[in-house]
Amino acid sequence: MAGHQVDRAIDAVDAAMRELKRSLRGIPIRREGFKSRHDRMAKAVAKLTVALEDSRPAIND
Repeated sequence: MAGHQVDRAIDAVDAAMRELKRSLRGIPIRREGFKSRHDRMAKAVAKLTVALEDSRPAIND
């Protein structure tokens, strides 16, 4: 059951990141340091997603 919750969490994060990417089209993101903040956030989310994937065997035990 916990493995299913991990799958759902990863899917939700993936969907949110795709939606963010779509919503940024046409917006001048290089203003006010937004691009660097976006990049830092995207890297942090990627690290979280990888950590969740890597923890799957421990969670499924």
